[in-house]
Amino acid sequence: MLRIVAIGAVVIAGAGLLSMAIYSGRSDDAQFASCGAASVAGDLGGPFTLINGAGQTVTSAEVITEPTLIYFGYTYCPDVCPLDVDRNAAAIEILEERGQSVTPVFITVDPARDTPEVVRDFADAMHPRMIGLTGSDAQVAEASKAYRTYFKAHPPVDGEYLVDHSTFSYLVTPEQGFVEFFRRELTPEQLADKIGCFVDAI
Repeated sequence: MLRIVAIGAVVIAGAGLLSMAIYSGRSDDAQFASCGAASVAGDLGGPFTLINGAGQTVTSAEVITEPTLIYFGYTYCPDVCPLDVDRNAAAIEILEERGQSVTPVFITVDPARDTPEVVRDFADAMHPRMIGLTGSDAQVAEASKAYRTYFKAHPPVDGEYLVDHSTFSYLVTPEQGFVEFFRRELTPEQLADKIGCFVDAI
């Protein structure tokens, strides 16, 4: 897949959120041209090893067995993450009604607090098929680096802290790997429409 447009980023920190904008053009991959696929410079996505809600070590190959929508966040996030993950879950439900199966995945960027049990309960509350993943600091950093996500914890205040983080959702497949990223401004219906186009084109 030829990806030739450079990435530029604008970051706005506040309320525990870091929003990033990727300035990109269209993909040169004819397979997804009709879906308006964006271009990014260099490879995005890649293998990772993390820990699931049952405390089992799993690889990306074991997690990504069909089209998969990945979001990086943390369960203690006061507002952004619950809204984004709920939006993703709603889009997955719309796709299910249309006969398209996509696995929703939540990867924490706060492994110190987000234990396997915590990410399991968070994922279960969002969608019955959502997979919650955590890991060691090194494992989470490796997964984040593969998807070029940003996260940084604020200094604790009375034992509590927020984590700035990027807010994209990533569509990946077992065959193609990374396919597309989506911004948080999309509604569940818009996100389902976009994902559905890519799923149909696979």
